[in-house]
Amino acid sequence: MSSQFRIRKPWKWVAALACAALAMAAATTTALAKPPQEGSGDLEVIQVRPNLYMIAGAGGNIAVQIGPIGVVLINSGREEMADKVLAVVKKLTDLPIRYIINTSGDADDVGGNAKLSKAGRTILQGAVGQSGVTEEVINNGGAASVLAHENVLLRMSAPTGKVSPFPEDDWPTKTYAFQKGYAMALNGEGIIVKHMPNAHSDGDSLVLFRHADVIVTGDVYDNTRFPVIDVEKGGSIQGEIAALNTLLDLTIPPVPFPWEEGRTLLIPGHGRIADDSDLVEYRDMITIIRDNVQDYIKSGLTLDQIKKADPAKAYRPRYGADTGSWTTDMFIEAIYKDLTERKGK
Repeated sequence: MSSQFRIRKPWKWVAALACAALAMAAATTTALAKPPQEGSGDLEVIQVRPNLYMIAGAGGNIAVQIGPIGVVLINSGREEMADKVLAVVKKLTDLPIRYIINTSGDADDVGGNAKLSKAGRTILQGAVGQSGVTEEVINNGGAASVLAHENVLLRMSAPTGKVSPFPEDDWPTKTYAFQKGYAMALNGEGIIVKHMPNAHSDGDSLVLFRHADVIVTGDVYDNTRFPVIDVEKGGSIQGEIAALNTLLDLTIPPVPFPWEEGRTLLIPGHGRIADDSDLVEYRDMITIIRDNVQDYIKSGLTLDQIKKADPAKAYRPRYGADTGSWTTDMFIEAIYKDLTERKGK
């Protein structure tokens, strides 16, 4: 591994929140560790719970859950970071990777699927001949299973011209679709994978670790910027807000003792670890901007006029990271397209 990493311990809420409830909000925003800049080549490991970690800097955030059966990874980062991610996992435990769960089909979430799954082992290894388990049941060549919503597999395998956008080794080996989610019990932990339809895309999943009280949100919640609404892949502003409301329903606030550490922790698609107060702020911000755009549409403004009116102006300093592939104008355009197309139906 060419770069060093250090493990940050869980937050120390008591000291940060001891003064007053008003001070708590500011402390919550500043006390959480900021991950390294993406593309820097550095990885940072943050301990979220005793057996649950977040790896930042490999693309999208990666969650690592460790237990007696082995490792469960939520997302795998970019392809070029897979070796570094694997080195970090091996530093954390000698146990094999058993499962990778993809929260979307984005390249910065699935790029390391092939290398990390092949470095692991299926939980069914050695079970052939027992309880009806056959060689056919053990797919992916005995490597770790890769789970995602069916729409992720459909988009990753759909040919663009004559070539699929992702190599077959990166595709999910196990999908869910007809049910609203997928649940399993691994490492003494209830793990619930829940579909968030038509939010960032049409294949988004969140992953709830029920005992640890941690939710991995994927790109439904990205506290570094305005949410990426991938309209071409089924994303929508209405679905995004609905997904954030679902997240809030699953998130337990620090009540009645805000100075205690107990609360649901959120690992976002990008950015720092958060809790319910951060999520409420994010949901309200998006709802306000959506309503602003809706009002301009009702007033008869065109898309170009709405962009000039800048309905997201109040939030640009915090979320308008107009560098890279997603800009504030693109966010406004996605909202406009969703609202006007919905109105026409």
